[in-house]
Amino acid sequence: MREISIETPTLIVDEARVRRNIAFMAEKARRQGVRLRPHFKTHQSAAIGDWFRQAGVEAITVSSVQMAQYFARHGWRDITIAFPFNVRQSAAINALAQQVRLGILVESPEALAAVRQKLHADLDLWFEIDDGSGRSGLDWQGASNASISALLDAVGDCPNLHPRGLLTHAGRIYRARGAAEIRQVYQETVERMQQARRGLALELSVGDTPGCTLADDLGAVDEIRPGNFVFYDVQQLMLGVCRADQIALAVACPVVAKYPSRQEVVIYGGAVHLSKDTVLVDGQAVYGLAANGPAALPCDAGWGDPLPGASVARLTQEHGVLRLPSPWIDQIKIGDLLYVLPAHSCLAVSALGAGGVLTLDGQLLPTLHSPA
Repeated sequence: MREISIETPTLIVDEARVRRNIAFMAEKARRQGVRLRPHFKTHQSAAIGDWFRQAGVEAITVSSVQMAQYFARHGWRDITIAFPFNVRQSAAINALAQQVRLGILVESPEALAAVRQKLHADLDLWFEIDDGSGRSGLDWQGASNASISALLDAVGDCPNLHPRGLLTHAGRIYRARGAAEIRQVYQETVERMQQARRGLALELSVGDTPGCTLADDLGAVDEIRPGNFVFYDVQQLMLGVCRADQIALAVACPVVAKYPSRQEVVIYGGAVHLSKDTVLVDGQAVYGLAANGPAALPCDAGWGDPLPGASVARLTQEHGVLRLPSPWIDQIKIGDLLYVLPAHSCLAVSALGAGGVLTLDGQLLPTLHSPA
């Protein structure tokens, strides 16, 4: 294979690490008798989706109708759109539901009334529960059997609507401090979902990477929907969810300027490439950590562990200002590449995915956003 020179900010994945991460979660779910329905918004790639298939995964989660259409075109036949039903996309949902087993989220009588009016294809209904994160869904404390039963009654005699279960995303788990608290929040979430379901013949679906990674016992749920675990990122590293050698995605960024007096370099890699998400590292908000990596692809080895003290401190649209203390700054030259491990890998893929994702062996993997 010809050598690939990286000239602009480029997503790089370590396939071996990705496959290990997938195998870990798939085996954990199998061992505990829980369906793994991974969230594909993290990688957004049909090729990486095939790696999940090879691990025995048959059902997936997505975050948009467009993403569901993309993965349906690539052979996935059991898809849940884990985003509140958008009545303005009714025609697209009706069309897609005639091709695949499709699940949608509803969280209020008003939304369910719109579903009854606008959707005529066969659909699985998931009733979204807010476990305390404050995003969307029925408040878990108010989601009594009566309120959920009222939604079930409102489904009425619609032969195309099939109530499937209760679904939540425990976003509050990202505010946890350490592994013990993550396990506690995960257990609380499962207990809250069991309380909401009490006495009802509905499945339970929970999903977050920290809880699903660290919980020794996934609990009495029917499925888990983690997504970020496929790559992990610095946010997960700082939470104690993963090790540095499990982070499977980096953004290769050219060094364009060097300022030894302030121990900083400027990289071609700004907000439009890394997003504006930050994570606290040693008490400071940073956009990612930096590592050394290959100057060109293909290569046998990927990037190394994060360089001590090296972090992306500031971003503008195209610029990234990276702290790079000695001795690293003395070794770097303008034109070299630094590999940024992003604060949030999902958003880095969304930001840069139109260009596809390069594996370490130089294979270009298209994504949802790549040109057809």
